[in-house]
Order: sequence, then structure tokens, then C-alpha cells
Amino acid sequence: MTTGTSITRRTFIEQTAKATGVVPLLAAASTAHSQEGASKAKPSATVARKLRIGVVGLGNRGSWIAGLFKQHPGYEIAALADYFEETVNTVGDKLGVPAAKRFSGLSGYKRALDSGVEALVLECIPYFYREQAAAAIDAGCHVYVAKPFAVDVPGVLAMQALAKKATEKKLCFRVDYQLPMDAANQEMKRRINDGALGGLAHIYSGGTCGMLPDQKPGPTIENLFKRSWYSHIALGGDLFLLYDIHIIHGITWATGQRAVAATGYRRIVRPDPHGDRTDCGGVVFQMTDGTCWTHTTQMLNNNAVMYNLQADLMGREATAHLAYNGKVYIRGGSKHYSGAVSPGIYADGAKANIAEFHRCATESEFDNLSAHLSVDSHLTAILGREAMLRKTWLTMDEVIKENKTREVNLRGLKV
Repeated sequence: MTTGTSITRRTFIEQTAKATGVVPLLAAASTAHSQEGASKAKPSATVARKLRIGVVGLGNRGSWIAGLFKQHPGYEIAALADYFEETVNTVGDKLGVPAAKRFSGLSGYKRALDSGVEALVLECIPYFYREQAAAAIDAGCHVYVAKPFAVDVPGVLAMQALAKKATEKKLCFRVDYQLPMDAANQEMKRRINDGALGGLAHIYSGGTCGMLPDQKPGPTIENLFKRSWYSHIALGGDLFLLYDIHIIHGITWATGQRAVAATGYRRIVRPDPHGDRTDCGGVVFQMTDGTCWTHTTQMLNNNAVMYNLQADLMGREATAHLAYNGKVYIRGGSKHYSGAVSPGIYADGAKANIAEFHRCATESEFDNLSAHLSVDSHLTAILGREAMLRKTWLTMDEVIKENKTREVNLRGLKV
């Protein structure tokens, strides 16, 4: 990563797209939709070998994820990187990582790669993931990345190309979505695939969460790096990609479809906003098969009744309830499912992904289905975001053809 410019980032995206000729087609991941979900990894006190990993981004979730990797017997945390030196030292002391293997600044991830790790775990700010993932794959390292893995269409296409490149280089590229790793949601998806709904008619979904920091940028954007990056679309992708992506991904995973068009509206209502993040809004999507999908979103402390990361997939004969929180079930039809509550998806799903990442890396399974599935959910979320921002009807083809890049001013930041 270079400071003071985003030319390198843009050039990388353009060159990657030209070199690979990747076209974002749902058909390219059709087999992935029927396979990804159930982890084949088995819990074990012993493993064949440990993977030496570097963890990049050690904020609230990053330090927590690093702890989960440390708990798994298949990993050795060999390097840590964070923009802030005090953060990497605090987490390094906690995890027992030697001081010589702790790196800070924007290019800390490069020094982590140079230290001899086999895999890079990316848990920092989404804007930087594509560059960090590209460097890791070029260095011959596996990649484990948080959602969202990109904030704009060029970034999604670049990550799609990198997932393909990783497969060619016999490397793992895993995106940490927790909902598809849940047994109840997997069972619901299986029944949907077997015709439980009698054909889709309408989908209703929502994401509701409380407020996050919204600081005013200082002389540089450094002060935004501690959670206030959530408030800036170019850094985090907006609410649809930051939060709602969990259920948006769940719907594209469960149905095997992505949106082809959308219309919407959104508002910023928080007092004295410093970023351009959405506070509340709604979108109506058109799915590939013509299904109407309505999604609402909000990030406000207003004591709202929460329809939180859940979806009703309403068919002609039955309705399926997909959920990140709460009970999952299918009501009616010939394949009724009384369902189950999975209260620990956030932690259990992450643990399952960590185990699956180790299994794939050590058993040479390099299809990288989670990354290819992420393309559909990210493009759907970006389409919805752009429809809300522009308050108009917009097609997926238009958004992809526009190929709009969101840039960030990195001047003055520590290398």
C-alpha cells in the first residue's frame, strides 16, 4: 500500500480485470450454491500440523478472532499487524507474540508476510482488503478475510479474480460468513432446494442495529480507524455491506440467486453527521427469477422492534424463515420444518470457518467456494446501496458496467 495516492489501488483493479477476463455471472458459482455451507472439519485436540498465520487488524473483532485462532490447535500466531503500534503491542502481549513479530502502520501487513507466515487473516478495514489479499496470494499465502471483502464493484471483481488465482496457486481464500455454517439454516436451505416452497413469490428481510461512532476526520483520517470508519462508505461500504450483508448473503446462498434490479430510498437522520453512511432506508429488489424482495435497514438508537438479520422467503405453498438470530423454520407445505434456535451463530459460525480454513489448507481443498458465493451477495448489496443513494430504479448490468471505484485520501498516514 502506498500513502498519499490511490492510483496504485485503481491500477491494480483495472489490470486484474483485464488479465483475468472475469465476468460476474451467477452461473459461474452455481455449483457453489449447492455445496457451500456444511463444514467438513471435525473438532479435534490434535491436528496433523499447525499453520503459521499473521493477523492483520486487531480492533474489537480482530483481537477476538485472533483469540479464536489461538484456541484452535491447528494454528500458530506467528505475526500481528495493526495500524496503531499500541494496539498491536497490547494484543501481542495477550497472545504471546514476540515483539519482533509485531508490525504497525499501513504496510504492517507486508512485514507480516515477509516474516514467513503461511496464511494472512484480514480483520481490519474493508477498503484495504483487496490490496492485502493480493499481496498475500502473490506471496503464496492462504487468505482468511472478514466481510465485506470489498466496498465497490471493481473491488468485488478484483476479489473474484483473486479467488480464482488462489485456486490456481493451490491456496485457500475463505470469507468468514457465519450463517451458512449453521445446521438449522443448512437444513432449511436443503428443503428449499427440494421444492419446499413450491416456488418463490416474495422475500422480506431486515437489518436493525444501534449507533456506532461517527467522529469528524482530523488532519488525516487516522482517527477514523478506530471504528469511525463505519461511517464512511468508501472505507466500509455503507450499512448494507457492513451489517445487512449477513442476511443478504444468507438469501443469495439459500436461493441460489442474486438481484438483477432494485429501487430504494435512504436517509441520514443522526444529528451532526460526519460521514455519509445510511441511517435508515429500504430497497425493493427484483431477483433473477422475478421474485420481489423487500429489505429494510436502520442503525439508530430508537428502541425499534427488531427484525434483525432475518428473512421470510414466502413461496406459493410455504414460507421459510431464515435467521442469523432466532428460530429457523419452514411453515406449511409438504416439507414442513419445525426448526431450531441457534443462539451462537456469531461465535460458532466463526469457529466453524476457522476449522474449515485449516482443513482446506491442510487437505488441499482449494475450490474457494465461500469467496465465489460472496460475489453475488456483495454485488446485490452494492446494487441496493446505489439504488438507495440515487433514489431510482437501477439494474445490476448498469452498476457493473459503471464500475464505479470509491477512493480514500491516505495522505499523511503512517506507512
